[in-house]
Amino acid sequence: MQPDRIYRHFCLTARALEVIGERWSLLIVRDLLLGPRRFTDLQRSLAGITATRLTGRLRWLEETDVVEREPAESGREVWYRLTDAGLALGPTIDALTLWGIEHARGRPAEDEPVHSESAMIGTKVWLSRFGPAPRDGLTWVWRFADEDVFTLRAVDGTWLLTRGGEGAAVTVEASRRAWAGFLTSPRETRRLPNEEIRLEGSKAEIRRFAKAFAAQPVV
Repeated sequence: MQPDRIYRHFCLTARALEVIGERWSLLIVRDLLLGPRRFTDLQRSLAGITATRLTGRLRWLEETDVVEREPAESGREVWYRLTDAGLALGPTIDALTLWGIEHARGRPAEDEPVHSESAMIGTKVWLSRFGPAPRDGLTWVWRFADEDVFTLRAVDGTWLLTRGGEGAAVTVEASRRAWAGFLTSPRETRRLPNEEIRLEGSKAEIRRFAKAFAAQPVV
């Protein structure tokens, strides 16, 4: 489906925004980059969106070939996933996240929910921009509450973010809010591990992990 012309002049940036520039659209893409999600999963991670608005956004992204449905094998549950066009927006999400880190960084407000997907995408982007080049195969795992687990693994010199995890050189145990607060804190105040963030691993690997995040190792 071709979107209506909103900006009334020829510009491929404008045309891209006519597809994915509406409120919530890029955040839906963000939350689907790590794999298919159900409607209820998206509603939970997109704090503040109404069911009606989410339905409308998903329908629009389906019509414009950014998102597609993945019917469940049984029952009525439907999963949503990105098409190839949607997956191609991954570098755009990373670039916007990096811009936020560099120009709009702030610790989570008390009334702001912190969701693991956005915190972990920020972690990956921070490491890719500011961390040292990782050795291939290096694996770090984050364990949040409710069995919410994510892995960052170095592949060909870049960080790959996935759900789940095992076989880590360092395992992080923290609340989502504690990790997001650390990630947005001034570098000169960073210490790892600390009262809110536990690290499991050898002393050498914990030091390597802390230094990657510009933190003072406390081991």
